[in-house]
Amino acid sequence: MAIQPSHFDKRRKKEKWLKIALFFSSLAVLFLLISIIFGFWLSFMPQSVSADSDEPLTETQQLIAEQIKRDVEHLAGTIGERNMHTPGTMDSTAAFLDERFSSLGYDVEKQQYTLRRGIYSGRTAVNLVVEIPGSELKDEIVVIGAHYDTVPGSPGANDNASGVAVLLAAAREMAESEPRRTIRFVAFANEEPPFFQTSDMGSYVYARRSSEMGENIVAMIALDGLGYYDDSDGSQSYPLPGLGFAYSDRADFIGLVTRLSDLSLLKEVSEAFKDKEMIPSESAALPGFLPGVNWSDHWSFWQYDFNAILITDTLPFRDPAYHSAGDTPERLNYDKMSRLTTVLVHAIDKLSSE
Repeated sequence: MAIQPSHFDKRRKKEKWLKIALFFSSLAVLFLLISIIFGFWLSFMPQSVSADSDEPLTETQQLIAEQIKRDVEHLAGTIGERNMHTPGTMDSTAAFLDERFSSLGYDVEKQQYTLRRGIYSGRTAVNLVVEIPGSELKDEIVVIGAHYDTVPGSPGANDNASGVAVLLAAAREMAESEPRRTIRFVAFANEEPPFFQTSDMGSYVYARRSSEMGENIVAMIALDGLGYYDDSDGSQSYPLPGLGFAYSDRADFIGLVTRLSDLSLLKEVSEAFKDKEMIPSESAALPGFLPGVNWSDHWSFWQYDFNAILITDTLPFRDPAYHSAGDTPERLNYDKMSRLTTVLVHAIDKLSSE
């Protein structure tokens, strides 16, 4: 004989199905809300820039690529590992950069400072600064910077001899320019651990001094990891899984990254990349606490409310030799760094001529 379900059992079953329906309805609403927010965010992002990287380099760009390669090979090969942990290497690097900037016709300011933390307390570090004075708005300053140190155990060809070499190349290309705003090229000490995001970072010391002096830094661009590219599928990863739906999965582009509040600066630089279309780029303004968004010298300028962005190949999200002994010069793409230099100079010119 069949047992008839009780009124209580029917009510329990009905409540169960109502809970299931409510759960899936809530998921649908949440998914819709996330989609709207994500779409709204993307609508404010600068567009991706595509470019034909197979076009031959101009004669000038070939010379730039050759000089960038020589500088990377000297930094990551002749000197090699560059940090406070390895005696003499930071002094050797600073002397090399002093000579290179001087050879371009610049007067080099050496901003020395004393380290305050840990086993290196009491030792001296140095930032190297060169300047092109503004013709009309000299008190408005555009800073371009790259750190020259490495983690222990790494020759740091990509991280960050590539950034320093492009910094030198841009300084060379702009040496005879007459910008309305002042331009400063700065090579920073001690971005890497154990100094990372502490008051002993060279960029932090520089930004703090600028703030104390009341300087008006209208834009700062940090160059960090500019040389590693891979056009195979899946070679690019991201700090958040969802970003993979919005951006390329091929590590063949340069990244322009900043916090949400500096979106206007990001758009200006992205427009300059779009003007030239010489190297593919992807732009993102994201919450500053997300992994990778604040992982370089631009972070120091944020601490003093200066607008700053990072230009990078995204380093740990694509480069298999990141922070390792395998970060050597022959792995890097010097043609792409030369193209990037041309676009960077155009971006600096626009920022300093407004």
